[in-house]
Amino acid sequence: MSEVRKRIIGDVAAGDVNDDHKEDAESEEDNKLEVDEMARNLPQGTNHTPDALASALSGLSDRWRNWMIRGIFTCLMVSGFGVIIYGGPLALMVTTLVVQVKCFEEIINIGYTVYRIHGLPWFRSLSWYFLITSNYFFYGENLMDYFAVVINRTDYLRFLVTYHRFVSFCLYIMGFVWFVLSLVKKYYMKQFSLFAWTHVALLIVVTQSYLIIQNIFEGLIWFIVPVSMIVINDIMAYVFGFFFGRTPLIKLSPKKTWEGFVGGGISTVILGLLMSYAICQYRYFVCPIEYSEALGRMTMDCEPSYLFRPQEYTLPTETLQNLASWLGWKNTLTVYPFLLHSLSMSVFSSVIGPFGGFFASGFKRAFKIKDFGDVIPGHGGIMDRFDCQYLMATFVNVYISSFIHTASPQKLLQQSDYILSQVYNLKPEQQLQLFYTLRDALEHRGILNASETMSATSGSF
Repeated sequence: MSEVRKRIIGDVAAGDVNDDHKEDAESEEDNKLEVDEMARNLPQGTNHTPDALASALSGLSDRWRNWMIRGIFTCLMVSGFGVIIYGGPLALMVTTLVVQVKCFEEIINIGYTVYRIHGLPWFRSLSWYFLITSNYFFYGENLMDYFAVVINRTDYLRFLVTYHRFVSFCLYIMGFVWFVLSLVKKYYMKQFSLFAWTHVALLIVVTQSYLIIQNIFEGLIWFIVPVSMIVINDIMAYVFGFFFGRTPLIKLSPKKTWEGFVGGGISTVILGLLMSYAICQYRYFVCPIEYSEALGRMTMDCEPSYLFRPQEYTLPTETLQNLASWLGWKNTLTVYPFLLHSLSMSVFSSVIGPFGGFFASGFKRAFKIKDFGDVIPGHGGIMDRFDCQYLMATFVNVYISSFIHTASPQKLLQQSDYILSQVYNLKPEQQLQLFYTLRDALEHRGILNASETMSATSGSF
């Protein structure tokens, strides 16, 4: 009897597996039709031009018409970027959030086309829910890093600070359960693919925008210079490729040429250094953004660090020193140290930055689309213009944390109330252990005198 039961169960299981394989096969057969459907439904922005402008440029050839349209809207975008910079750090942060949401929308719209084809439940709502949840986590982390004192002094926010990560986790788990409950047997593969799609979009967009915000807090220069270098590289590569391009660079993007790549790279290094030299002399750009308890607002007033003060360096080799002496020059060179870091960023933006664009080109080719959207005539969607920026933002953040960042005394003092509250929550013996550890460290460094410390300690007891 048991053997019969096992045979029946085995047949049923095999039947279920065969049904699943059959459904997956049918689903795979639909893939090509879906891609073609998406290519028809998604907006294609490069040729999307206002009627008045299209009429004014109607006498030009397609090549020069595209040149003019791209040039006009590039100038408008650069001018808008200047206005946003003038608006200060808050305007830059709001712009970063708006760009993040728009980029996410353009990526998700591709998946949304699949959703509309098959009528999959809740995909769009779940995608936006995960975006809100991710932003709550990452922006909450930023607020706790830079505004911990103010938040901790506000009673109704103290709970959110203390349990921020737990609340974020609970919000994510709610979305996870929501997704599992929305699964439909016929479309398991599609739904899990779209679930992964959403998370990759969050990784590309939300995580990078969080890093951009952190870069802004380190000083506007760490945001303006890298962003401008990508813009310069993009513009100059297009100009050199337009006039001199003959040799194809990469199959993923047939219009990219070696001439444009090299010309854009050299231009980025030169113009990037000139721009860095100009703006590193102004406190508004170089001072980190910190919260002032006295003023009750964010401030950018500081004594510039050594990175933004001229430093004298001796020429590294005897050959260069002899050459300088022969030319009647000094054996030393006075430069802003930031220019050396700017050189590193310009090389990265010239050599590695374009690969963000190549990655986006491959992604678009996979779905037979030319652009992510049609917001910017001559350029496509917002994601088409920011594909390289996100890669650059990650590099700058890692570069700062690896080679630049040091503990800010002002930031530590701002967080002293929060730190002390955590110390007071320790057990008495743990507080004493912390005290002795700090005392020994200060004595070892010669900041405290051991005998004076012992007498003061014994007197207090």
